Amino acid sequence: MTEKILILDFGSQYTQLIARAVREANVYCEIIPYQKPIEFDPSLKGIILSGSPFSVNDANAPLVDISALHSKLPVLGVCYGAQLTAKQFGGRVANSSKREYGRALLHKQKDDILLKDVLELSQVWMSHADTILDLPQGFEVLANTENIPYAAFKKAASDKLQATSGEEEQPLYCLQFHPEVYHSIEGKKMLKNFLVGVCGCSQDWTPAHFVSDTIARLSKQIGDRKVIMALSGGVDSTVAATLIHKAIGDRLYGIFVDNGVLRKNEFQQVLDSYNTIGLNVKGIDAKKMFYDELKGQTDPEAKRKTIGRLFIDVFQEEAGKVEGVGLLGQGTIYPDVIESVSVHGPSVTIKSHHNVGGLPEKMHLELVEPLRYLFKDEVRRVGAELGIPEELLQRHPFPGPGLAIRILGEVTEEKVQLLQEADYVYTKGLKDHNLYNTIWQAGAILLPVKSVGVMGDERTYEFTVALRAVTSVDGMTADWAHLPYTFLADISNEIINNVKGINRVVYDISSKPPATIEWE
Repeated sequence: MTEKILILDFGSQYTQLIARAVREANVYCEIIPYQKPIEFDPSLKGIILSGSPFSVNDANAPLVDISALHSKLPVLGVCYGAQLTAKQFGGRVANSSKREYGRALLHKQKDDILLKDVLELSQVWMSHADTILDLPQGFEVLANTENIPYAAFKKAASDKLQATSGEEEQPLYCLQFHPEVYHSIEGKKMLKNFLVGVCGCSQDWTPAHFVSDTIARLSKQIGDRKVIMALSGGVDSTVAATLIHKAIGDRLYGIFVDNGVLRKNEFQQVLDSYNTIGLNVKGIDAKKMFYDELKGQTDPEAKRKTIGRLFIDVFQEEAGKVEGVGLLGQGTIYPDVIESVSVHGPSVTIKSHHNVGGLPEKMHLELVEPLRYLFKDEVRRVGAELGIPEELLQRHPFPGPGLAIRILGEVTEEKVQLLQEADYVYTKGLKDHNLYNTIWQAGAILLPVKSVGVMGDERTYEFTVALRAVTSVDGMTADWAHLPYTFLADISNEIINNVKGINRVVYDISSKPPATIEWE
């Protein structure tokens, strides 16, 4: 039985970082919306309450009964979770006269297991508009900062519960800062102290553990049925397919579609890689169909939907050739699932996603999603445990609609070939200069802009290509990669000299947010 920590999501931008910090401590956790009912099964070891963009005094502030949770399990409230705890137990929380945001130094007032081995004046990160003015009765301060008298606190142990019921009272801890973010230098140590010292987690959730558990679970779920799966050559679908293959062998039928907007030579390279791994995969060349349907389309969402619709048509036709298929395999990962969770009502659609939705509704098949609760870096570690080649595992993420959303405006076969060549030069350069693995995602974007240039004695009027490279942990936020100027100069020269039709190269220095990683 895998031990589990639940993180109740009140809508904070940092909630996923809490989950990542817990996973890094080799403890399994799940994020659920705060209003979702909790199953208190024996595997559940503790609960963490996330931050929130709301004030606890807002009329529509998200609420849970913390006393009821605390009666069953250890609880840690983070930022909003701490303020909500203080308010519900009788303390006083009000809007601060100044927004408490940024770095602060933690002064320990009391030795406690939560702050074990945390240095005096350890740097932490504040991000809240409310502040706790008075602690509830029965709570004690563990640490403060220069501006925050109750930076860390806990509910003092009560002798009454043990005297009347013989049961030991569950711990209730609160931090009015964000231990999960990078700027809280020893924040992960505090979280680990809560997981191990307070909740008693054994830290046995490892890639090897995940692989053995998942293969056993897949074998039980699938039984003697067949699974069909669309493969993309990306990390997620490759690792998911390998896990399913380990469970059921060649009863997994993989389909890899060439939609005409893959990278240069990618179709054959991916098929060769799958053959090396031993996966049962069929390649389908459908380039012409995609080019015909994309003709004249310039709207990014229209292009995405066209590619998605055609892909489903091709996939369904091929799936129909396999008799007795009852399940659909998908490489869905955790950010695909929890990105769409909104605290109050539906979230705004930023762009349609190629993993969540689409095929399941069309095909009415039971889903098999072995990676549904993993982050991208965890998927790579599981892939390494499975023995998948490094060149496949370290591939940068690539959008489902492929180069179609890196060609701004109409997609044509000629433009695809132009971008494939530029992208190939760029990617090869990153690998040759040992920069590829330091970057989360990189690619070239063909702009719908022509400009004047001079080559030799001739005047040119050709396309501009933008180079994009970002650093990130999970793709939720990203910073532009500070590539060396000399490298960028060399790549610019090589693209312009070797790719006829491009005479200008620019570099994108936008971060996410406010920009997205892809341009469309």
